[in-house]
Amino acid sequence: MNKLLNISMLAVTLLAACQLQPKEEPLEKMIARGLEASTRQALSMAEELEQQEGRLPKTIKDGKLETSNCYWWCSGFFPGELWYLYENNPTPELKKYAELFTARLEKVQYVTNNHDVGFMLNCSYGNGYRITQNPAYKEVLTTGASSLSTRFNPLIQAIRSWDNTNGGKWQYPVIIDNMMNLELLTWASKATGDNRFRDIAVTHANTTMKNHFRDDYSSYHVVSYDTITGQAHVKMTHQGYSDESAWARGQAWGLYGYTMMARETGKPEYLAQARHIADFLIHHPNMPADKIPYWDFNAPDIPNTPRDASAGAIMASALLELSQLDKGEKAEEYRNFAIRQLRSLSSPEYLAQQGTNCNFALMHSTGHLPGNSEVDVPLSYADYYYVEALMRLKRLNDK
Repeated sequence: MNKLLNISMLAVTLLAACQLQPKEEPLEKMIARGLEASTRQALSMAEELEQQEGRLPKTIKDGKLETSNCYWWCSGFFPGELWYLYENNPTPELKKYAELFTARLEKVQYVTNNHDVGFMLNCSYGNGYRITQNPAYKEVLTTGASSLSTRFNPLIQAIRSWDNTNGGKWQYPVIIDNMMNLELLTWASKATGDNRFRDIAVTHANTTMKNHFRDDYSSYHVVSYDTITGQAHVKMTHQGYSDESAWARGQAWGLYGYTMMARETGKPEYLAQARHIADFLIHHPNMPADKIPYWDFNAPDIPNTPRDASAGAIMASALLELSQLDKGEKAEEYRNFAIRQLRSLSSPEYLAQQGTNCNFALMHSTGHLPGNSEVDVPLSYADYYYVEALMRLKRLNDK
């Protein structure tokens, strides 16, 4: 009798525990809610900046919205976000603002002193062309790809990132972020039939894979090359905790970059590299429970250190794409991890209430902590990759 009573009491306890567990929001509802919140914030941002000629949102500084002109490396993210939101909900208002803010970057097609032309144009004009097939957009993109290509050095076999030498420490610096600019080149190769663009992208990706990564598939931020020998002579992490640390956003750039290159080229070595980076990140002992990384995985003050929501958003978007390219047993792990990240980013902890956060969608990103720049603030690229990831998940969920 006592045994039956104990079993009955255990069943009641388990039932009560299950009832206490909060019911997880259905995936389609979470996606819709995140996109709706982003749309409201983006439209408010667009209205605020509409009459400020040439200005684009950047971050919050001293409690106020900070903007940039078209030449800042982040200039393409807000127009690109608007295009994604228009793709999700094709209203005349969203299209008007997507076109307006995209047009503010037209001059970027001629820029040759900035390696981020790919970020600037592919996110804005690239998404615009993908959705509208506007021939004027195609012309801007192909001109921009030619401009970006001028920064490629055949001896070093990479596109130069920064033009500064960091007080003489660098000769030819290449940063992991530069992997993200290669998509403009692979697109241009297909659009024009000129294999030179693809060859530059592949060569740069190969050089980066050879020199940027450590044995555990974490990456340095900066590798500088000797301009005479073409060999790497400095490896460091400029925006991370230390030269040997794993700066979170840098790892996310690498994951996204090699996933993208695997999609664009079909090369198995790029897919393998993306898998290795994903495994490093997903299973890192310092990955927080909510799966939104600290700004650096080796920061000494973990857990009392800032998060980087932008790194989480970039990583989620990349993992969703990787889950479609990878036909192996880890595909489900990649997808599920990205969903957990998006659930966190869509929670009140990271997703701003309407009309707050200077009309950015996400809170708690970190730009350059060692430089005391953009620490625990919203960033335009966090919003862009958050919306991109939601759109990717929506397409997968609708299949």
